[in-house]
Amino acid sequence: MTTNEPTIFALGGGGWMMEPDNPLLDDFVLSLAGTDRPRIALLPTATGDREGVIARFYEAFSGKARPTYLPLFRRDRPVELLLEQDVVYVSGGNTVNALAIWRAHGVDRILRQCWERGVVLSGLSAGSLCWYEAGVTDSFRAAEMDPLDDGLGFLPGSHCPHYDGEARRRPLYTELVRSGRLAPGVAATDGAGLVYRGTTLSSVVTSRPEAAAWRVHADGRHEALPARYLGASADQS
Repeated sequence: MTTNEPTIFALGGGGWMMEPDNPLLDDFVLSLAGTDRPRIALLPTATGDREGVIARFYEAFSGKARPTYLPLFRRDRPVELLLEQDVVYVSGGNTVNALAIWRAHGVDRILRQCWERGVVLSGLSAGSLCWYEAGVTDSFRAAEMDPLDDGLGFLPGSHCPHYDGEARRRPLYTELVRSGRLAPGVAATDGAGLVYRGTTLSSVVTSRPEAAAWRVHADGRHEALPARYLGASADQS
């Protein structure tokens, strides 16, 4: 079992679900485990345990890790499987549904144990938002966005993924924070990953040169966060 400090790698978007030909963020999450061929488990609840998503996960990580997954719509594996991993990866999808199902099956408690033991927690979109106290989601209504108030709360404050994904995300999130409806937090575009050690944001890495992240303050001000591009151009600079 991993002995890393509590670590969360939250992706605004990207990775194998969105950029199958760009493995930069996938390779980075494996590097956080600090071991060769780490054990990585997919938690695909937000997709309804969709078989195609699980197959793509195996395609992305087989050969450089030891992938497995935990289905919750078909209960044939114990949730304690997650405690045996070096990395737990949460898929994108419906955040609200995933949180409800995790709580019904005690997965929320297992995830906290994983985090406290140093299992790296990661994911994109829903798999990014879920770790925070609150944020913005399109899980309640198709093509609409609403505040989410009951995230897992491992990370303080609020979060908005896909900050460049839909035109309404930035103005809505800014207004919700400025009005006090949501606590100040961090926003990330597709291709940007937020590395937390404990509850402290320690770095931002990207799979695209233009990807970015910001702290969004109570007055709506956006503070750009330094980001490191993981691609070849970064090695030449």
